[in-house]
Amino acid sequence: MTQRALRAAIVGGGIGGLTAALALQRAGVDFRVYEQAKEFTEVGAGVALGPNAVRLLNRLGIESRLDAIASRPSAYQRRRWHDGKVIVDSRTAGLLGRRMSLTVHRAQLLDVLVSGVAERYLEPGKRCTAVEQRDDEVHLTFDDGSTAVADTVVGADGIHSVVRSAYQQDAPVFSGKIAYRGLVPMERLSFLGEDRHLHRMWLGPNQHFLTYPIAAGAVMNVVAFVPADGSWAVESWSAPGEVERLAEHFEGWDPTVLGIIGALDRTMRWALYDREPLPKWTFGRVTLLGDAAHSMLPHQGQGAGQSVEDAIVLARCLERARPDTVETWLHRYERIRKERTARVQSASRQSGEIYDLTDPKEQERRAASTLATKGEWLWGYDADEEFDKAVAGMKA
Repeated sequence: MTQRALRAAIVGGGIGGLTAALALQRAGVDFRVYEQAKEFTEVGAGVALGPNAVRLLNRLGIESRLDAIASRPSAYQRRRWHDGKVIVDSRTAGLLGRRMSLTVHRAQLLDVLVSGVAERYLEPGKRCTAVEQRDDEVHLTFDDGSTAVADTVVGADGIHSVVRSAYQQDAPVFSGKIAYRGLVPMERLSFLGEDRHLHRMWLGPNQHFLTYPIAAGAVMNVVAFVPADGSWAVESWSAPGEVERLAEHFEGWDPTVLGIIGALDRTMRWALYDREPLPKWTFGRVTLLGDAAHSMLPHQGQGAGQSVEDAIVLARCLERARPDTVETWLHRYERIRKERTARVQSASRQSGEIYDLTDPKEQERRAASTLATKGEWLWGYDADEEFDKAVAGMKA
């Protein structure tokens, strides 16, 4: 008898979950994406996609749509906080060659991803409340009382993953930092001149300030990282912040920083958390992806990128799996990804520490290393190639 095809369920319709959906669709795997929101949407904020993620997304057939929404910063800069002096410029430091990230609006990226997935695979308005493995199936329960059954479940439901909590009892780790986010129409920033095309960061004691273009250059994404004041540590991307309060944090900084803050109409703030690497993230027929598996601080610009890498490797594993072999393939997925993601998590923490050093000389000395870490090992990585090597090693 011919064994039936695998049925996969993805819990979470963010960047990682929808990238997995696109890849599974192209592979001919039967799946459903269960998203708690009634629509597949994202918050108004920017996201960087390094070359390691872009090459994978392009292979999914969305290159032209991605290019239409992306900005391509012309260089990376690190600047001194009080006078704006350039400490490192990727065009002259020879650190990255021609490699640069694409920078996009999260909501626009999600629109591109979801538009490529057939509607029959998408189940919005389904908040998962429980996951239970029974014999050779996984049963999902949703808050509306409905249920679903699959051969395998992928938890792509973020740092507060319900799927993860069914198997691992741990808590996010607070970094002690808060980030303010905001968007500025580029027409308000004419005083920046050609610098509006750059990915720039001002480094100062205990805090730093980041800007880069998104939405095909029409909007500037602004992120300001400051110490928590002890009264607020809410892990929400959409909690309202006050532009006046943000400006107070940066009194005495480079006038360019203050000019950008002054162009903001509103800001959101969120407290920065990550998690310690898990001893494992596959549990029988259930596995994790993206922030649910390895949430990380944003200081390497790799949260989305690592979710994309996960999604591609997982899809290639599930393409080969059958109901009776899926556990084996899920463990292979984890083995391919686990060491890589733990290294990126660690690098993200280390970069954040450098960005906020209180010793200005030490900070300037180490600033170049925060760009050098984006070199061959990070941006040169090809998840498809790593999968092929792993499979070849299994056959040897």
